[in-house]
Order: sequence, then C-alpha cells, then structure tokens
Amino acid sequence: MFKTLKTGLVAAVAVCCATFAAHAQEVSIKNADGLTLGASLELADGKTVADGVVLLTHGTLAHNKMEIIVNLQKLLAERGVSSLAPTLSLGLDSRTGMYDCKVPATHKHSDAMVEIGLWLNWLKGQGATNVVLAGHSRGGNQTAWFAARENDPAVSKVVLIAPATWNAKGMAISFEKSHKQPLAKVYGEAEAMVAAGKGAEFMKGVGVLYCPGADVTADSIVDYYVNDDRRHTPNLLPMINVPVLVIAGTKDTVVAGLIDAVEPLADGEKIQLAVIDGADHFFLDFYAEDAADRIAEFIQ
Repeated sequence: MFKTLKTGLVAAVAVCCATFAAHAQEVSIKNADGLTLGASLELADGKTVADGVVLLTHGTLAHNKMEIIVNLQKLLAERGVSSLAPTLSLGLDSRTGMYDCKVPATHKHSDAMVEIGLWLNWLKGQGATNVVLAGHSRGGNQTAWFAARENDPAVSKVVLIAPATWNAKGMAISFEKSHKQPLAKVYGEAEAMVAAGKGAEFMKGVGVLYCPGADVTADSIVDYYVNDDRRHTPNLLPMINVPVLVIAGTKDTVVAGLIDAVEPLADGEKIQLAVIDGADHFFLDFYAEDAADRIAEFIQ
C-alpha cells in the first residue's frame, strides 16, 4: 500500500515586488483587508513559474523561513522543481517569524484557505498552469481542505507532509493541559458569543493553540476548535480530484495515527503514501532529502 524510504485567497492581487538572492525572490501581494502578504519564490535553474511550481504552506503559527520550509525549497530547486512558500498573515500586516503570542488573536484556521487561493491566483497571473499544492502539518490540512473544496483546474497534484490529524477527545485533553480549563466550557462560551453577534469580541486570557493565556476572539475559538470531520486530513483525501502524495515519518509524535489512517486509502496511484523511516514531524537533516526526493519523483 505504501513505500517506505530507508535512510538514516478572492482579493485584489498586487504586482510582484522582489529582492533577488541567487534564484530566490521575496514577493508580496495585498489581501482584501489591505494587509501585505509575503512569500519566497525559489526558481530552479532555467525555470520559470510557467514551467510548474509548488505552492508550499507552513504549519501552526509558523512562517516560511522555518527550517523545514527553507530546506525543502532549496532541495526541490536542486531537483529542478520551483516553489513558492508564503507566510500566512494570521491577521497581521507583513508578518514574519513565529506568531507573537502577546498579540491578541483574531486569526482563524479557515483564513489559510483564503490566502492559499490568493497565492494560487498570483501564480496563475504569472503564467502558471501547473501548480502542485503542498503543505506541512496544519498547513497540510489547510492545503487538502482547499484542494477538496476548490478543485481549481490549475492544480495538478497535492503533496501533504505530515498533515494534521484530529480527534475530538484528544483535542479536549490537549486544550485543558495547555490552557488550564475545559475546552467544552470555553467553546460553549465562544459559540454563545458568536450566536449573539459578538464573535469579534475578545475572550481575555483564554489562550489558543500554542499561546496559553492569550486574548482571543470568540470567532477564532469556534473556527479552530469546531469538531469538523475535515480537521482529520485523511477524511479529505477521497474528496480531492487530483493525485495526492502523503509523506509521513515513523518517529512523528505530533500527528497521531496518520500512517494507520492513510494506509487503507492509499492505492499507489490516486492516493500515495510515502513513509520515511526515522523521520520526525519536521524531517530534519537528511530526512529532508528523502522528502524532497519523494516529492520530485511524484511531480516529475
């Protein structure tokens, strides 16, 4: 069913602005709220966006300069594959680096699907007709969700790298451990606020995701913690109309049950599963080489 590798956004799009370093370009666009969104475009030698490109989305509260994203862009370029890696805005203008938990949270899980759409439109505006959507961790779930929902003809394939899994009971336990109060209580209060038209109001000190004690809007709480089957990425795979590659590491302790959940769905053609022996959630060091090899093989 799977192969094991054995080794060690809808809004106006602005024109590209760039600074060049080797083949890398920093590009930016505007969203409907006027926020500047940034991305790194890594072109393979002799290639343009029109020759095909991977749109690579990072994970929870992260950014496009984290190690796994930078490594994959570089390694894919060495294999003749160009890529665009955005930093999701999370509601902030020109955001860089990890999200600052001191900033009150208004962002939502669903925001990423809008921004993936924006960047896909930008790529199409640059002449791209063959785009591979890819994402890591939460970004993998958001990528899969976008692909299943939009079915854009420019999208040729989907690559999901350690995509997020979801279990309501496990999430409740994790939330209470991190935020020192029951998820059911917080979610109920947030849901009532949304129903009363107060979704944009802040719940003081409640916390969200990896930010304990953070102020967060009721809208954000409901969007992140709603018990939706689509949060469990394997459930999305049959809904995607193009070939999908899921990459998983045997030492990944973050996305529980991913390999077991995907293996029954993997037919080796429409849905493929590559298990990298020894890799953890972030595919560090030579495990990134394995992941890049598998992605390039799948694409080319």
